Amino acid sequence: MGARKRISAEKRKEARKTMYFASLRDIPTSPRKMRLVADMIRGMEVNRALGVLRFSSKEASNRLEKLLRSAIANWEQKNERKAESGELFITRIFVDEGATLKRMRPAPQGRGYRIRKRSNHVTLFVDSKSTNGDQN
Repeated sequence: MGARKRISAEKRKEARKTMYFASLRDIPTSPRKMRLVADMIRGMEVNRALGVLRFSSKEASNRLEKLLRSAIANWEQKNERKAESGELFITRIFVDEGATLKRMRPAPQGRGYRIRKRSNHVTLFVDSKSTNGDQN
């Protein structure tokens, strides 16, 4: 690895130490369905977002709730204290497309219809209001 790449990689690594996030990979639902749920909680306070996810009828909300709890735990671990009510907010959440499994379904007259079983990757960032306000 060249010196320039190593320096930029070290900068990225240092920047990640101050970020509080959790990521979930290879979720077997389509990214479009997951983005519907992610859009519901984007920018919310974490306790309110947990309530929204708990009472949502979407299947993807169960996975996002678990991911949000993980991000909160990561924040608590790095700051060595418990998160207070109204302190943490979801700063960023994004859903990327994962690998697609391609299957064939029998169709009339010897043909085959293609089935695409999509998956996705979700990354969720949380941060406190005071830190969030300093960045703007």
